[in-house]
Amino acid sequence: MPERITTPFARPLYVMVKPVGSSCNLACSYCYYLGKGSGVMSDELLELFTRQYIEAQTLPQVLFTWHGGEPLLRPLCFYRRALQLQQRYAGGRHIDNCLQTNGTLLTDEWCRFLRDNHFLVGISIDGPQHLHDALRRSPGGRPSWADVMRGIELLQKHGLEWNAMATVNAVNVNEPQQFYHFFRSIGCQYLQFTPVVPAHKAPKAPPTAPEGASIVSRAESIVSPSGDEGGALGASGAITPQQWGHFLCTVYDEWLQRDVGQLFVQLFDATLACWAGEPPGLCALSPQCTGGAVIDTDGTVYSCDHFVFPRYRLGNIREQTITQMLYGEQQQRFVNQKTAALPRQCRECQYLFACHGECPRGRFATDAYGEPGLNYLCQGYRQYFSHVAPDMNFMLRELQAGRPPANIMYAKAKNR
Repeated sequence: MPERITTPFARPLYVMVKPVGSSCNLACSYCYYLGKGSGVMSDELLELFTRQYIEAQTLPQVLFTWHGGEPLLRPLCFYRRALQLQQRYAGGRHIDNCLQTNGTLLTDEWCRFLRDNHFLVGISIDGPQHLHDALRRSPGGRPSWADVMRGIELLQKHGLEWNAMATVNAVNVNEPQQFYHFFRSIGCQYLQFTPVVPAHKAPKAPPTAPEGASIVSRAESIVSPSGDEGGALGASGAITPQQWGHFLCTVYDEWLQRDVGQLFVQLFDATLACWAGEPPGLCALSPQCTGGAVIDTDGTVYSCDHFVFPRYRLGNIREQTITQMLYGEQQQRFVNQKTAALPRQCRECQYLFACHGECPRGRFATDAYGEPGLNYLCQGYRQYFSHVAPDMNFMLRELQAGRPPANIMYAKAKNR
């Protein structure tokens, strides 16, 4: 079990910014964030957040992450102001910005601004047109794929670095080869994908457990959203564990054969990191929740983007500092609950080191011993880890011998 954080300076601090809350020009059927927040972030609040966020950092690098909803619904002048404030309060630190967008509102002017200010851009796209448009449409039902592709072409035209962020949903999960070949065909170099899990509501539980309660009940009270908060941790368009396992194994085999060192898939890189005992760089596979908090348009801070419910409200930056909230007792319980909440099946699993129960938003199943807290996608992950284990073991030995990972993977693929 990892050691608890005993100092507020033991790790980087991240807060995802929602400058338009959940407002969006699309209405994707699986979106978990629609209706979470409204309004826009004021200039006054932007300055307060920028100052507090930079002051809370103890490392020389600071990362601002702009998210939505659709963050491009704020005009360019908002982001120009954000950059001015970053420089005013930087205090010698190096500041980077990344922005996650559906890409439909990109223009030449936007792209020039993003390029000139070295933004890393994430584009949400679910594959080729027939797969993407099935679930990613406007509120009026208009398909969005053509507009997203136009945005990607503009990014490429202006030489911007961009990542693809895809959901794996009930439509595209059964076409893993076509899904993966599409991203290769459009010149994608960095690919992330996130599974859509079923919507659910966990039983209501108090935020803290009474003295003498079991570890599981203590942890469950932190993880589970309360049923009276009107929210669920999943969405429509969900996949099954079996589909997830088949999808991962198929995409992995495609990637291994042709694209090692050319197209970087976040989950595969994170898996190798776990095998090597290194931080995976992927919150879902980390032993603790490390993805950071989220700030809404009114200054309210929540524990995580997937847990924007009243009981995960940490406070407001007008009343408490970011440092106080993110290193306070409530957030530290949230950070550590991933390990505390593990059911017996997880604790006995040979792949615990590579999974750590995955994201708490999906831990609503019951394990083989009848204990709550098993990840819904557990069976799929076990299939994937079992499939890649021989390659990961081989690569780990080669890494320990000082040979480059890309060449290792390529040689392994050729010898399969």
